[in-house]
Amino acid sequence: MTPGELLIDPGQHALNVGRRTCTLVVQNASDRPIQVGSHYHFAETNAGLRFDRAAAQGMRLNIASGTAVRFEPGQQRTVELVDYAGDRVVYGFRGLTQGALDGPQADNTQKAD
Repeated sequence: MTPGELLIDPGQHALNVGRRTCTLVVQNASDRPIQVGSHYHFAETNAGLRFDRAAAQGMRLNIASGTAVRFEPGQQRTVELVDYAGDRVVYGFRGLTQGALDGPQADNTQKAD
C-alpha cells in the first residue's frame, strides 16, 4: 500500500442513500477556472458561479469524498447536491452561514455575493 492509496471493493457503490438531493444548473461567469470540493457548502462557493444559491443552502456536491468539480470560464454544468448530515452546523467557508442550518438558531442569511 502506498500513501494515499484507496482500497475499494469492486462494483458499484451508492453514495448518500436516502438523503435529499437537488439538481442545479451552474455557470462559471468569471474569467478563471473555479474548483469546488466534495464537502464545500455549495451556497457559499465562489461568487463567479451563477446558480440558485437559496436552493443550495445546506447542501454540498453529491460526489465521493475528497473529489471535486471544476468549472472552466464560461462553462455551464448540471450538478447534483445532497443535504449535509450530522448536526447540520456550518462555519467558515466564505463566512455567509455561521451556525445551524435548521431550527430556531438557523443562520440562513447570505450576507454577500
